[in-house]
Amino acid sequence: MNRMAGKTVDVPYTQETTDLGTGRDFEAEVIVFNCDCHTYQEVITLFCQIIPGMTPPKAFELAWQIDHQNSAVVFQGDIKQADNIGNKLATGGLRIEVRH
Repeated sequence: MNRMAGKTVDVPYTQETTDLGTGRDFEAEVIVFNCDCHTYQEVITLFCQIIPGMTPPKAFELAWQIDHQNSAVVFQGDIKQADNIGNKLATGGLRIEVRH
């Protein structure tokens, strides 16, 4: 805890983890970049239609992250599935990258 202006403030514990790329349990990931050309609803709908297991609340979180941080990883899995999802999202007009 820190004291600021006579008040006690809880400081959350944070731990930084650095991933060196070893031990990943996925082969590829799909990243979507902000393009300012789609509404949240359009992005949420595409995510829910294309990405397995996607829910509207999770799709909204990802859309918000893309809007405010310029990109988000929306899928991690095997290469074939990542390429397929990436192609479908790109066909929907989204700017994507598939990283292997």
